[in-house]
Amino acid sequence: MWLDRQLRQRIVGAIVLGSLVVVFLPMLFSRRDTPPPVPVLAVEVPPRPQVPAMPNTDLQPVAPSGPEVAPEPVAASASLAPATSRPAQASAPAPASRLDASNLPVSWSVQLASLSSRTNAEALVQKLRSQSYNAYVRTFDGMNRVFVGPLIERDEADRLRDQLQRQQGLNGFVVRFQPERQ
Repeated sequence: MWLDRQLRQRIVGAIVLGSLVVVFLPMLFSRRDTPPPVPVLAVEVPPRPQVPAMPNTDLQPVAPSGPEVAPEPVAASASLAPATSRPAQASAPAPASRLDASNLPVSWSVQLASLSSRTNAEALVQKLRSQSYNAYVRTFDGMNRVFVGPLIERDEADRLRDQLQRQQGLNGFVVRFQPERQ
């Protein structure tokens, strides 16, 4: 009985080893540097479709049928552009000018505080300047407002406001920068 059990284990082991050799031996001797052949299929590519010719039409200006509208002022940069002889086409509106009425760039600041005490406002400004922020104070209606900026892009001002909230714990809001009147 013991001999039968040992003989059975050896036979099962030999069968397992034989099957492993049959499965893995071809993998060891096969070449992997050449891909298996791919059958070539004949595919006919249809001819490119012909684009129909568009009729050549001249565009004529059309008078508005509604109430009379005053023409919009032309930006300074548009008047400097060279004249072209192309017909008028519908186009996107020109970007808004980035200069204000004082001919200064439109810019933004972050207002952080509005304090009645000038000394407290100056102390906050000194604290912010010591941390490399461009802080300043403006007095309006008896209140001393503390600002950081100005920044040209509104997105930059929003990021600065969020940074000041995280680092300093100051809840500010973005306002248009107004140069100091003299």
